[in-house]
Amino acid sequence: MDFAFGADDDAFRRDARAWLGAHQGGAQGRAWERELGGGGWIGIGWEDGGAYGGRRAGLTQQVVWAEEYARARAPARAGHIGENLLAPTLIAYGSEAQKQRYLPAIARGEEFWCQGYSEPGAGSDLAAVRTVAVRDGRAYRVTGQKIWTSLARDADWCFVLARTGQAQAGARRHHGLSFLLVPMDQPGRIDVRPIRQLTGTSEFNEVFFDGAVAEDVVGGEGNGWRVAMGLLALERGVSTLVQQIGFAEELREIVRVAVEAGGAGDPVVRARLVRLWAELHTMRANALRTLGTSETGPGAPSVAKLLWGGWHRRLGELAVQVRGAAATVGPYDWDQERPYQLDPLQRLFLFSRADTIYGGSDEIQRNIIAERVLGLPRESG
Repeated sequence: MDFAFGADDDAFRRDARAWLGAHQGGAQGRAWERELGGGGWIGIGWEDGGAYGGRRAGLTQQVVWAEEYARARAPARAGHIGENLLAPTLIAYGSEAQKQRYLPAIARGEEFWCQGYSEPGAGSDLAAVRTVAVRDGRAYRVTGQKIWTSLARDADWCFVLARTGQAQAGARRHHGLSFLLVPMDQPGRIDVRPIRQLTGTSEFNEVFFDGAVAEDVVGGEGNGWRVAMGLLALERGVSTLVQQIGFAEELREIVRVAVEAGGAGDPVVRARLVRLWAELHTMRANALRTLGTSETGPGAPSVAKLLWGGWHRRLGELAVQVRGAAATVGPYDWDQERPYQLDPLQRLFLFSRADTIYGGSDEIQRNIIAERVLGLPRESG
């Protein structure tokens, strides 16, 4: 694929850079999302997105916006799950009524979403979900538990993979699943519990559904697996390039610390820094090569996940190594009596331990490559 940037992309980059430079006044969360929506910067590249509030843009312009956003160190996106995961899924599988109801609110930055996939015992093995949805008139009653749900405390809606029917004897486990849209404002029926992590923060949550009402099913009852798999493929798109820009910033900071601490004089450390730099550039080239094409087959997303998960984990380990013993000591906030405050590199080390697990563990990615690309026999059971 020829991924050269043209004159139109350069003009788009100037517009994006100018807007970001003029609109970062401290807004966060919902306020920032509304600001993005008002500027027309949500829904860039949605297929047919212009009809629902998005902005028509080619693939190269999507990359340009992602790069400029990351380089500007703009606020973390609170609406990215709705914009980048649910919206393209609705465009591909949803009814016209569903598109008209949900997409404009996402494009305006007014409604936030979270993803209800993983469960205890059904994380990487998504076909093992046990949350059930029982039809109640024109709606469904959803009962079960989801875990590792990002942004659940702030979300207005959750798209939930649940069982609406039993698979027939001898059928595969993913039969009988449906993709439901569940409003989160249901006191007594939905309980969100934050999960405290090694980093001391709580980005993830447990979500308990006790008869929660859902009226919309995307793709029709029983077709949840097809819709869910279509959505998962979106997680390896332009967002991969955004992620790599963040990785490059982290690597530059580690190089700076290594020079200041004297660790850069160690030939082993220097070799590891150079290797990480080369691997990062290789990942970017691979992402650009595969972006927007299916020529590399169904294993491309799994290869990308294996590459960046292991790379980022090694980067976190090096962040500790270059600082030596000082990396094991955290600052103490005497005024607030909060001893568990991590600096960015300590947080990088601890959080990156999970990179080879969440989003599909390394073992699952290798199984996908083995079965779908190499044609090896499937795992028994």
